[in-house]
Amino acid sequence: MTHYQLVASNKQKSLVVIISFIAFILFAAYFIMEGFGYGLDVMGFALIFAGISSFGSYYFSDTIILGLSGAREAKRAEFFDFYTVAENLANSQKMPIPKLYVIDDTAMNAFATGRDPQHAVVCATTGLLSKLNRREIEGVVAHELSHVQNYDIRLMSLVTIMVGFISLLADWVLRMSYWGGGRKRNDRDGDSQLQTIFLVVGMILALLSPLIAQLIKLAISRKREFLADASAVAMTKNPQGMIDALQKLGTDREPLEAANKATAHLYITNPLKNAHGGIGMFSNLFATHPPLSERIKSLQEITR
Repeated sequence: MTHYQLVASNKQKSLVVIISFIAFILFAAYFIMEGFGYGLDVMGFALIFAGISSFGSYYFSDTIILGLSGAREAKRAEFFDFYTVAENLANSQKMPIPKLYVIDDTAMNAFATGRDPQHAVVCATTGLLSKLNRREIEGVVAHELSHVQNYDIRLMSLVTIMVGFISLLADWVLRMSYWGGGRKRNDRDGDSQLQTIFLVVGMILALLSPLIAQLIKLAISRKREFLADASAVAMTKNPQGMIDALQKLGTDREPLEAANKATAHLYITNPLKNAHGGIGMFSNLFATHPPLSERIKSLQEITR
């Protein structure tokens, strides 16, 4: 499969996932609200309130993430290779040059964020910039620019917001249930039984929806790492630089202190080195990134 076919296939799958995710949110919200007796009027209010809050989070997502990461602006004189590599690659792709930031940490990592190519940010740790050579830095920056070019940054912002929304909705309803549920109560046996069914389903969804949403987010993140690796090779015409960068990143066992579970999926490799949280199939299920060995193997197969 060619690079362009990979991009087209990934976009189609992403659209299906997003539509399914929205449908799941509406389905879960309906049962949760009906189950606890709030009705569709309260559900509508909750969706509007969450939508306004989510839009604000989406619009300022780059500022929020950079603040959480403790990043500072990268100066050309201090980080010459980082700055000039980003300029050259962006110009070669006829895309806006992203804002460049660094995190003062000896761990090796990098990420891209923002809502579109015109408002994109690429951030790298000082550890990565000091330990990789220019060719390897080019591979990493190309990987991050691929996330920008393929609109992965927008997709992941939207998915993160939806994950946060369904988690907040479930938490809000569960907390409100302690006060006796909503206003709507039915006295007839049939209506009472239906209310009980909604209540049970609503409780199950309230408990499971954050986990399901998180799994969807991780699945999207993992798929797009493979695509960004392939896109970086197409951009630089230098597969060995990307492969060497991933191999060096694989030797870094230092966790990134500025990262957390909310931002881990943004990075080029898992920044929480000691937080795998499972064994066997469960370890892979909850991993924010595919194994580096698989990513390197995939790149080697593309270049044959």
